[in-house]
Amino acid sequence: MQGKITSRKRIISMKYLGSILIISFLFIGCNSVKRNQKYIAKGDYDKAIDLSVKKLQKDKTSSKSDAHILLLEDAFAKAVEEDKREISFQKKGNNPAEPRITYYLYTGLKGRQEHIRPLLPLYSNSLGRNAKFKLVDYSSKIIAAKGKYLNYLYDIGLTYMNFNTISDYRLAYTTFCELTDIHPNYRDSQLLLDESHFKGTDFVFVSLNNHSGQIMPYELERDLLNFNTYGLDDFWTEYHTENQSNVDYNFGIDLDFTSIAFSPERISEKEIQLEKEIQDGWEYKRDRNGDIVYDSDGNAIKIDTFIIVTATLTETIQSKSVLVGGDVVYRDFQSNREMDQFPLASEFIFENIFANYRGDERALSKEDKILIKNKFIPFPSNPQMLIDAGEDVKQHLKEILEENSFR
Repeated sequence: MQGKITSRKRIISMKYLGSILIISFLFIGCNSVKRNQKYIAKGDYDKAIDLSVKKLQKDKTSSKSDAHILLLEDAFAKAVEEDKREISFQKKGNNPAEPRITYYLYTGLKGRQEHIRPLLPLYSNSLGRNAKFKLVDYSSKIIAAKGKYLNYLYDIGLTYMNFNTISDYRLAYTTFCELTDIHPNYRDSQLLLDESHFKGTDFVFVSLNNHSGQIMPYELERDLLNFNTYGLDDFWTEYHTENQSNVDYNFGIDLDFTSIAFSPERISEKEIQLEKEIQDGWEYKRDRNGDIVYDSDGNAIKIDTFIIVTATLTETIQSKSVLVGGDVVYRDFQSNREMDQFPLASEFIFENIFANYRGDERALSKEDKILIKNKFIPFPSNPQMLIDAGEDVKQHLKEILEENSFR
């Protein structure tokens, strides 16, 4: 009897769960319908179309899909009507951007049709018929609009170039990019694209000036002036360290090194007294009477014995440093003036630590044992110190260049 009651409760529970799921799906469906109705009421027709298409792609024949079929029919008709009304308005007006707007409206009309085409036909149970979608071949209109749009972009690009300013050349480049995206080989657009990029680029001449009184190694100068290694990703700025006759330089950067100071070669020593308690064997545990103590199994108990070991560690430190100082000067060649100046400083320190000891090696720590394996090494020369300092100088210079653009 108890088993029958339990089975009945399970059946009731399953039915209850099924009812909840059905209500939940209906609630979700109602929510999406209401959302679509709001989109249409606000004139967001393409959002309504996207949502309906998404729902119908899952199952276009279910009874729950009927509402979305009706909404899709309504939103599609209104979206097409709105686009055609805007095209008519643009053609009647005197808007210079009309070719762009018309072209994208026609491509939008075609794209909207292709979006719903895979779902057709869509049968509406409530209407008792297939939903109506008037599909039109826009090919000829798109081709005509595209031709006007390409001419428009070409003329706009040339207009920008005729202004003969850096900012307008960059606008021309953007325009020709748009043109070549639509039609890569349109007239001489590729040549104009390259020309507008060249004329819109800020060419910067970089020079290095050593006023420190110290000789700077050629290897360091070459490395500092190799701007390909700085990782500066700036499409509109190009750095040159050798003057090119076909380039009109807009700006200049002077790397002025005013001081290079080397410290003396220093060797310092210090003695460190080491002391450590270590295990040094074992002995039998004894009681107060001096007798050996045994455990419960009758075995003599052993205990560790410890001793104090000592050693003297002599630590030697070799050190030498170089301090490089100077300025990064930004210059405007067009107005022949200094734009800005930023300090450039770097310090490189050579240090070698080694050690030896007297006494018991067991008193040494792991770190001490590493030090005693090190040895004296020759001090680096001044030129080598400067070369070693170069990476830090380059990093500081890169930060200045990244944080301070010319425009």
